[in-house]
Amino acid sequence: MTVNVDELGPVDWLVVEFPGSKLNGEVAPILKDYVDRDLIRVLDLLFLKKDEDGSVEAFEASDLDDSEIGELRSYETELAMLLSEQDVADLMETIEPGSSAAVLVWENLWAAPFGAAVRHAGGQLVASGRIPIQAIVAAMESDEEEGS
Repeated sequence: MTVNVDELGPVDWLVVEFPGSKLNGEVAPILKDYVDRDLIRVLDLLFLKKDEDGSVEAFEASDLDDSEIGELRSYETELAMLLSEQDVADLMETIEPGSSAAVLVWENLWAAPFGAAVRHAGGQLVASGRIPIQAIVAAMESDEEEGS
């Protein structure tokens, strides 16, 4: 398989935790919209559960009921399965006992043309990061308080 680097966008991942077992598929329509508009491509999707006693289980979409994952089941045939067993074990450590989580790995298709343009211009990515929403809200609230 030949991969053209100019056609690839950056890949991100996240873990979203839900208290108890509250997976219900409500996020599926938003994710589907992003995929339908070619903004992202879902590369991996995994569901985790940690019982109160700390025991853990990992599930794929095919292991869960439609009422838990909604339209997310439609991605199971397209997944690249990028997460290793060690990745899953490490992610399990981030989840609080008595919680469920969804792990999503996606390619940012929208960014591929920008990345290609940077490379063609002789540039390269040397740093990247993400600012948590909570930090942005705190900064905005701090600015508002200073302005009062």
